[in-house]
Amino acid sequence: MDLGLTGKKALVTGGSRGIGLETARALAAEGAEVMICARRAEVLAEAAADIEKTTGVRPHTAVADVTGPASLDALVAAAMDALGGIDVLVNNAGTGTYKPFLEVTDEELEHGMAINFFAQFRLCQRVVPHMIAAGGGSIVNVSGETGIRVTAPPFRSSCTGPAKSAEIRLSKILASEFGAQGIRVNCVVPGLVLTPERFAKWERELAKRPLEGADAEETRREWGAGIANPDKAWGTPEELGRLIAFAASQASPYVNGAVLVADGAEDKS
Repeated sequence: MDLGLTGKKALVTGGSRGIGLETARALAAEGAEVMICARRAEVLAEAAADIEKTTGVRPHTAVADVTGPASLDALVAAAMDALGGIDVLVNNAGTGTYKPFLEVTDEELEHGMAINFFAQFRLCQRVVPHMIAAGGGSIVNVSGETGIRVTAPPFRSSCTGPAKSAEIRLSKILASEFGAQGIRVNCVVPGLVLTPERFAKWERELAKRPLEGADAEETRREWGAGIANPDKAWGTPEELGRLIAFAASQASPYVNGAVLVADGAEDKS
């Protein structure tokens, strides 16, 4: 299927690993000119080389901390300079903190809101005027399952869940406000997506120990319990990247304000 992305200019945050990396790869493979951003230059360089190896196209890169307004100003300026415009914005950067409510610190709460909700709000606010001037565009905000349901222990989400819910509501509000100006805004909500970095973080925070072999497999099975299809309890970054590219593309012109949940039909009862 031709997604109509050839020649489109795309900015992907958190684009050096996981879902962001695979989204950038999918966009580049469809002919888009892509810029990826992350906090570390060396990791960005590795990601750019990896994308070039598989697609033949090397994305632009920009070092940016999405929690800082000044850094977002510089990011948008860099994207406009390198790409000449922004037709597609993928707000993928984000993280999760999983711990009991009474143990969440002020620092964790503020960082969670900053890297998840505030970053998406602020970057949309900076990019939308350029899309209006260009006659339209497409934004995909990446949220998470804690934004739509209460997750079972050990994934306690009192810190992360409210920020993820706010991302979903922001997406629907922006879709309504700017749809008449040719800007579509949708939100993708991943369930459990297995990436090496995410699993290592869960090991540190939840298991409190490194996991290997049968121990790792059993723990993943426990964490993935409740999925309707036990053979597909975990999503992959590649699957989410293709979904995000589709949502951002000309192949889905009537999809606006949608909340696209990709969680393997996880039990939400």
